[in-house]
Amino acid sequence: MSAKADYAIRALVEIAARQPSDGSPRPVKGDVIASAQDIPMKFCENILSELRGAGIVASRRGREGGYWPAIPAAEIRLGDVIRVVEGPLAAVRGERPSDVEFTGTSAALQAVWVATRAALRRVLDTVTIADVVSGELPPVVAELLRDDGAWAAVRIPG
Repeated sequence: MSAKADYAIRALVEIAARQPSDGSPRPVKGDVIASAQDIPMKFCENILSELRGAGIVASRRGREGGYWPAIPAAEIRLGDVIRVVEGPLAAVRGERPSDVEFTGTSAALQAVWVATRAALRRVLDTVTIADVVSGELPPVVAELLRDDGAWAAVRIPG
């Protein structure tokens, strides 16, 4: 996960967590978001600008300005946020795994990369910003965390 994708998701979680329960938008200042999530201010503003351009957040300038979700947090999937700031969830040399062809002894790699993309989608297209705010993550996350190796670092032999 890149810093940019991590920061974008954390910024959205911060914005969503500060919204009133009645559904009315409450603008959150960029500097408040950046400070609360320890995101460099300029980086935060650039990310919020990208999210605004994609229609995920709305904003207004001025004393009463700031950012708020343009769509409900329950409809903002983590995968969509990553796609906005980074592009496809899984790419091979900048292409979609399903578009890359391998020949000879590497032919099976396409299936590996497509399966990798599917695994990422399984989590990132299921978990929403609202799930993260509430701390109630979908069952797919708990299922994956039950794997004995989920929390263990993989060591490269040698």
